[in-house]
Amino acid sequence: MTPHRILAWTPAAIVFDCDGTLIDSERHWQTARDQTIKEFGVRTEPGFAERTKGLHYTECGRLMAEEAQRPYLAPQLAERILSRFRVLSMAAPRTMPGARELVQNAAKFAPLAVASNCPLEVVEDSLGAAKLRDYFDHIVVPDDLIRPKPHPDVYLTAARFCGASASDTLAVEDSRAGVLAAAAAGLRVLGVGPWPGEDLAARVDLWVTSLDEPRVFEWASARIIPGTPHQAVSDN
Repeated sequence: MTPHRILAWTPAAIVFDCDGTLIDSERHWQTARDQTIKEFGVRTEPGFAERTKGLHYTECGRLMAEEAQRPYLAPQLAERILSRFRVLSMAAPRTMPGARELVQNAAKFAPLAVASNCPLEVVEDSLGAAKLRDYFDHIVVPDDLIRPKPHPDVYLTAARFCGASASDTLAVEDSRAGVLAAAAAGLRVLGVGPWPGEDLAARVDLWVTSLDEPRVFEWASARIIPGTPHQAVSDN
């Protein structure tokens, strides 16, 4: 890792992952997966939760069905995972430690975007419930032309929407799929969460256990230009 590539640098744009990075919702995805496994009576291989963290819900459903040797169930499993997640996430929305402060400060010196594997309405609902939506100029999610993480598409698109080159853009990520996507797109990467191991850590510029680490707050605060409040421009 090369921390100076982050802490001594001012990005032209910043793109955040949503679940597990901004919003404390990864636990809800895990619960939704567990409930779906129990409801359908399927079995998955050890380590399923970690392997599916950050993946698109349809990919999660496909893997669940394949490991259960019932591939025909993939569409039903995926839809059930998503519907259960939506109920859980709306019942108890909360932000990850330090996420709100970082977003509020970063929005004063760079355009912000979200790049997520979730459906657009889920991201909109989550950010709205957390009162963060107005800080983001763009939200990018997979569609017929944009492939989900770990493909680089969402990050390449988000940087372009922000008017920045990929190399001048910072990604903030918590999952393997997200880190691989951002790195493949050519963004510098700030990883956050429990230590991911040397292999994944080698793909980021800086890994922190939480966005409320003082050095993250100090880095963003030092780049604020006095008297220039953020003016959000809504976009899909």
